[in-house]
Amino acid sequence: MKHSSAEHPLAHLNLGQATTYPEQYNAGLLQPVPRQLNRTPIGIDEGQELPFHGTDYWTGYELSWLQENGLPQVAIGYFEVPADSPHLIESKSFKLYLNSFNASHWPSWTDVEQAIARDLSRCAGAPVQVKLMPLRAPQHQIADWQATSIDDASVAIDSYDYNPELLQAAGHETVTETLYTDLLKSNCLITNQPDWGSLFVHYQGQAIDHASLLRYIVSFRNHNEFHEQCVERIFMDLSQRFALEKLSVYARYTRRGGLDINPFRSNFEAAPNMNRLSRQ
Repeated sequence: MKHSSAEHPLAHLNLGQATTYPEQYNAGLLQPVPRQLNRTPIGIDEGQELPFHGTDYWTGYELSWLQENGLPQVAIGYFEVPADSPHLIESKSFKLYLNSFNASHWPSWTDVEQAIARDLSRCAGAPVQVKLMPLRAPQHQIADWQATSIDDASVAIDSYDYNPELLQAAGHETVTETLYTDLLKSNCLITNQPDWGSLFVHYQGQAIDHASLLRYIVSFRNHNEFHEQCVERIFMDLSQRFALEKLSVYARYTRRGGLDINPFRSNFEAAPNMNRLSRQ
């Protein structure tokens, strides 16, 4: 059920509201969102040990500030927010915060990096890693998933409303698979704007029927949730419906407002080293 803006627990956020862009650095623009708001509905109780570890990998493409002599600097920022932090960082507030650097003078790149790390860590409630890179650094090259696409599965689809019951096993055989799809789409929880992404699933255990997995991913097309919440929902749905010994779920979303969000959740491995995808 959708809530009106008057009753929604996140109605205080800047999302969907007229915006005045800041002219000076302002850490107070950052707005936290309690992760537990979404975790209770997917079966993770408050205080319970998380069934996964992971990180929200953000990339900021619109980051600029002034040197002390007034010369503008530009950088691409990489931000790593741990999944066990009590809060995720609301994306529009993050965008406004980064824009607040535009007309502010800073002594060095290191000072900017340290200020952002301090402010994001305070907002998330846990240490956030920050790295600012020049525009021509090799980390910015386009990559691709090292996995098998399920997008060519022969499947008819007529449901675009979230439905985990679409998931089916492909038998009882134990397999190890690394799969991906470029057909993930969900919508912002507050504004209903579309969020486009690619999804990576690496698992060991009961074989998942590829066509059913694709139907399930496409069923997020009308679903309203933040990026991080969608990934955790997918992780929990797969965990609860199949006998999986190992599972990783990683989504890389297209950027909006100069930011992309790439949540990774796993119960056994670190995130694969990944440059941006072609749509990012």
